[in-house]
Amino acid sequence: MHCTRLLIFGFLVFFLARIPTAVALTEEEKNNIDLYQRVSPGVVNITSTVIEHDFFLNVVPRKGTGSGSIIDPRGYILTNNHVIGDGKLEVTLSDGEKYKARLIGSDPDTDLAVVKIDSPEHSLTVIQMGDSAHLKVGQQAMAIGNPFGLGQTLTTGIVSSVGRTMRAENGTLVEDIIQTDASINPGNSGGPLIDSSGKIIGIATAIFSPTGASIGIGFAIPVNTAKKIVNELIEKGYYSYPFLGATLMNLFPYIAEALRLPVKAGAMVIEATPGGPADKAGIKGGNRKAQIGNNIVIVGGDVIVSVNDEQVQDADSAIREIRKLHPGDKIGLGVVHWDGSSGSVSVTLGEKPRGVRAGQP
Repeated sequence: MHCTRLLIFGFLVFFLARIPTAVALTEEEKNNIDLYQRVSPGVVNITSTVIEHDFFLNVVPRKGTGSGSIIDPRGYILTNNHVIGDGKLEVTLSDGEKYKARLIGSDPDTDLAVVKIDSPEHSLTVIQMGDSAHLKVGQQAMAIGNPFGLGQTLTTGIVSSVGRTMRAENGTLVEDIIQTDASINPGNSGGPLIDSSGKIIGIATAIFSPTGASIGIGFAIPVNTAKKIVNELIEKGYYSYPFLGATLMNLFPYIAEALRLPVKAGAMVIEATPGGPADKAGIKGGNRKAQIGNNIVIVGGDVIVSVNDEQVQDADSAIREIRKLHPGDKIGLGVVHWDGSSGSVSVTLGEKPRGVRAGQP
C-alpha cells in the first residue's frame, strides 16, 4: 500500500512537471502584445497580378505582393507605389476576407500610393497617423506586415537614424527617410512602421541588403510626407509639384575652375523648357558642349546659386528647396550668368506636368 502511494505520488509529480506554467511578461512585452492586437487588423495584404503570355502563348499570371495600412473607414489604404505595379489589385484583410481594389492615386516621386476597397465600414480597423517630425534615434519602432505570405507578423526594433535620403525607383530624391533595425522583408513593403503608442510614423519601403533579406538596415518613408500628399492623391489621383522647367546639373569645383566661373558650387541649367517658368523669366540653358577631362558638359547656361536666399550647393539642393513650395508661388533665384555677371531672377512656379522625368524641377 505504501509503495502504491509512492508510485501515485511519483506519477503526479511527473505530470505536474509537464504542465506549462505561466511566465510573467515584462511591461514592454505586454505593450507589444497590445499593440499587435490593436493595430494588426488594420494592416492588409496587397497582391498585384499582371497577366503575361509565355513563348507558347500560355497565360502566365505574374504576382507581386506587399502590405498596406487602412487609413480611412471608407476603405482607403496607404501603401508603396512600387507595390501596386500595373496589375489587377486584390486586398486581403487580417480576417482572410478578400476584396478587389482599385488604384485611387499614386506618386512615384515619394513611392506612395492609395488604393480603395468597398467594404462595410464596421469591418475595417483604421490605423492612426502619428508625427515623424520629432523622432529620436533609439526610440522604439515596430513593423507590421505580411512577408512571404505568412500572415500578419510583428518585428520590433528602434529608430536607427533619421534624416536619411534615398532615391525612389524613378530616380527622385526622397528626403527625411527613417532608418530602422526592425526587420523589413519584401512583403512588409507598404506596411506601417509604428511607435510605442501604435501610431504610424513611417511607411516601410526598402531594405539595404546584398541578398534581399533583412540584415538590420531597413528604411521607411516618414508619415509626415504621406500626410502632406495623401489628400491630393485621394482627390485628384496625383500630387501637384511645383515646376521650374529646367534641367539641372551639379556644378563641380573642377568644372567651375575649367570654365573660369566666379562661383565654385551651384546648379547649372542644362536646358530651360521652352515656354516654361524658367524660360519665361529669362533663365538660359546651355548652348554648346565642352570636354572637361573625360566628361562632356553642356555649357553656356546660367548657374543657380540660391533659392529664396537659401544657398544651394548642387542640383539636388536646388530641387529640394523648390519642392518645399507650391505651384503658383513666386520665388527669387540667385543666378550667375555665363559672362560672370550675377543677379536675382523672379520666377512664378508652374505645376509639374505628369510624366516629367525625375530630377527636373
